[in-house]
Amino acid sequence: MNENLAALLPELALAAAAVLGLLAGSWLPRRRQWAVAVLAAAACAAGLTATAVTMATDSRQTVFSHAFAVDTATNAGRLIVLGALLLVIAMSVETVRGHRRETEYWVLLLLTGLGTLALTGANDLLTLFAAYLLASVPAYALAAFAKDARGTEAALKYYLMGALTGTVMLAGTALLHGAGHATLYRALRTALPQAPYGLVAVGLVAVLAGLLFKAGAVPAHFWVPDVTDGTPSPVAAYVTTLPKIGGLIAGYRLLHQALPETDVNWPLLLAVLAAVTMTLGNLAAFFQTSVKRLLAYSTISQVGYLLMALAVATRTDLAQPALLYYLAAYAATNLGAFAVVTELPAARTLDDYRGLARRRPGLAAVLVVCLLGMVGTPPTGVFLGKLQVFSAAVDGGYSWLAALAVANTVASLFYYLRWLSPVFTTTDAAAADTHAVLGRWAAATAGTAAAVSLLLGLAAGAVLPFATGSLLP
Repeated sequence: MNENLAALLPELALAAAAVLGLLAGSWLPRRRQWAVAVLAAAACAAGLTATAVTMATDSRQTVFSHAFAVDTATNAGRLIVLGALLLVIAMSVETVRGHRRETEYWVLLLLTGLGTLALTGANDLLTLFAAYLLASVPAYALAAFAKDARGTEAALKYYLMGALTGTVMLAGTALLHGAGHATLYRALRTALPQAPYGLVAVGLVAVLAGLLFKAGAVPAHFWVPDVTDGTPSPVAAYVTTLPKIGGLIAGYRLLHQALPETDVNWPLLLAVLAAVTMTLGNLAAFFQTSVKRLLAYSTISQVGYLLMALAVATRTDLAQPALLYYLAAYAATNLGAFAVVTELPAARTLDDYRGLARRRPGLAAVLVVCLLGMVGTPPTGVFLGKLQVFSAAVDGGYSWLAALAVANTVASLFYYLRWLSPVFTTTDAAAADTHAVLGRWAAATAGTAAAVSLLLGLAAGAVLPFATGSLLP
């Protein structure tokens, strides 16, 4: 039994920072609780350093009776999650500065980030469910952080949907355990092909329900628009980005490692879910006027494209690098768009952005990069991410899904341009109030995220090799 705690340094850094931050916040005066934010950022930086060392030394291993795997997918997930968490922390500085629950905000971010990291490396059904709970419960509290009517409603919907899918997921875990007499993926891989078909099929669908909730995919997507619209913008940025990383990597590992040889036709199920998710997200976004609801439906459509990689997880070697690269590009691009929304708290509708290019050219440039990046416009990272995922779908035998994804990509240009059009339209001075900025941190986050999105597109040849490599059994 490998009990090497050094393999879990990124996770331990977040856990230690959460505990220390909570203790320190209990004694610090309100005006100095920013120190907990510094501690949170330091924990993310330490986790990134530890991950870089692990990748440089090729220290791939499974720990604690193979319940947690440290391999290519885990390390890539760590880099994406910790980098995205740093951007969310920076984006949140002005929003929570001086708040009476400022410490709690940073601690909740660390705890839910820890759960997301645990999802990326979970190699056992019980570890997977524990990670699901750790990633979800603090996020419910974050959704209600503002303690207003809209935030309370959003948190309630988030919690109820999470509790429902979590219960279903636990039942699915029990069914798969009953079918395979094990919870470890490597044991299920050999046991499930001989198990009763119906038991395996129902158990798999139930476990996938929880992961689809984390990703915000159909049919567990109903919470996404209300939570995104009802929470503070940095929290909305978090819930539309980080849970997807953990949920999709966890789903890929489960399908690739535990169910590659079963008779259950889960590739077709995932392909259908991908098609429905991307189409519904795009259609619902067409006539939105709220910028946050538009981004909410946009993120649903993006999950549809990402699910294509899961549908061909065992059919092509292109699936894993496509998924990991697309997740990195999507995280940077989506956080950049939300950082602009955070920086302009009074601009709530598309029309409120009228004349932004004249008054705030830097923010307008970031918005152009991020919104066109979401479409998949070169040279942004999402362009190459989509290209990789579409190629994987074709290589995996789902050409019809790739064709539908291309059609959806073209259609999505409509609602992104609906947002960009007012940005370059002249307007009177009366609209200047809606362009009042929040502060420097959110603006710096927006610029950094947009730069990362472009860098991922321009340096794809150097980045993609880090996403290749087999998963550990």
